[in-house]
Amino acid sequence: MRYAYAITGALLLGGTAIAVTTSSNVGAQVAQNEGMQAAAPAGAPASLADMVEKLQPAVVNISTRQRVQVQNPFAGTPFGDLFGQGQAPGGKPQTRQAQSLGSGFIISADGYIVTNNHVVSAGAEGASVDSITVTLTNREEYPAKLIGRDPATDIAVLKIEPKKALPFVKFGDSTKARVGDWVIAIGNPFALSGTVTAGIISAVHRGTGGTYDKFIQTDASINQGNSGGPMFDMRGNVIGINSQILSPSGGNVGIGFAIPSEQAAPIVDTLRKGQAVKRGYLGIQISPLGEDLADSLGLAKNRGEFVQGVEPGKGADKAGIKAGDVIVSVAGQEVTPDQNLSSIVANQPIGGRVPIVLLRNGQRQTVTAIVGERPSEDELNAFAQQQDDDFSQQQQDDQSSSGQATQQSLGISAIPLTSTIIRQLGIAADTRGIVITAVDGSTDAGAKGLRRGDVIITANNRPVATQAELDAQVKAVSSQGRSAILLQVLRRGQPAVFLPVRLRDK
Repeated sequence: MRYAYAITGALLLGGTAIAVTTSSNVGAQVAQNEGMQAAAPAGAPASLADMVEKLQPAVVNISTRQRVQVQNPFAGTPFGDLFGQGQAPGGKPQTRQAQSLGSGFIISADGYIVTNNHVVSAGAEGASVDSITVTLTNREEYPAKLIGRDPATDIAVLKIEPKKALPFVKFGDSTKARVGDWVIAIGNPFALSGTVTAGIISAVHRGTGGTYDKFIQTDASINQGNSGGPMFDMRGNVIGINSQILSPSGGNVGIGFAIPSEQAAPIVDTLRKGQAVKRGYLGIQISPLGEDLADSLGLAKNRGEFVQGVEPGKGADKAGIKAGDVIVSVAGQEVTPDQNLSSIVANQPIGGRVPIVLLRNGQRQTVTAIVGERPSEDELNAFAQQQDDDFSQQQQDDQSSSGQATQQSLGISAIPLTSTIIRQLGIAADTRGIVITAVDGSTDAGAKGLRRGDVIITANNRPVATQAELDAQVKAVSSQGRSAILLQVLRRGQPAVFLPVRLRDK
């Protein structure tokens, strides 16, 4: 099993001496990487020393001082008093100080700095960031102010007030980066300031599960503490912000990821102005068109994305997009794994009208949608959590009223569909049926894969919208001496299917 890790190094205060390199603080009024020539135009680089010497002063160490509330693992037990119940004198919660370490790079002579958002965020639940400190390669330290952050892409912009003009670097064009190109990374892995590593680009447009992932993958050594540091091409331009590693152990195994400059630069410009990042939004729940889903629809895989649900009143709904549609292009851009639907829509102007090509029942058609503004991640997460809470509460409230005939004969518990549950399941708003809340795994229903969240539309070829209607059909089948009932079942992302389910022996 492999795991993706954010790569900020975390250390307790007072535990580690941080070694930093020294370099003359050369004042500069133009970018340090302005007009540089390729280090090795004929092939593999013989030496990177001249380029590194010029770029290193623009890379900084970033540390945060955090306050973490101490949790007493024995609270509420007879041993709780031995640990003070997690209380400091005066009844206040006990806290400890912690420090996180990461990297960043200067993008202007007056002290604007780019890093990862997770470098300057609280590293644990209940923690708070008290201060941010930036250390230059000449050991000068400055308190930093957080100018803006974009959690969705893990980018943050800081500002320090330097004593004089600082060396800085500028973004390059990551769209020209190719697999096999040489790159170098400079950062502070494990608090080893100014560490330089080199490698090649292993892949581009790489996703690791995030909504807007378009990472550059590299085999250049990246470790904890490299987060927020720059990835340079051979002309010294910043083409990426080192952000994550993929590793079973947490250490480098040759798979690192950097946010490409084509994505980062516009966000940095927005944050630097003190503005919030705004993204386009259509109000749909989507999933990739993988092999199984593509086969069930008779379509080619990885060309388009499947609409699981449509949010009422939003742009997609008003344009006539429906659950079950497959969106293949937006504003003339094809939807592919390398250019996913979320990224395309996010970059559309808010309020703009965009043509959307979709497939519905195998037929190609075009609709026009007005792009709205995407809610904040906190709002979207809160909405999703509320839906889940509503579903769970409804299940708890209605469990006792689930029909005995269904529970005894099929091993299924179900409740009526509501608008909230329909939105959560991502199914068509006009769906009528009952949603399964639990399945006894020892029954035929469990053996045939029925599960929580499946929707029973018909039973015995009769529509069912309530538990009582399903009970009636179960009793009718049983009274006729039949041992199975035919259910029509809808599962999110798949067409409804008919499934014969055997009744349980009494």
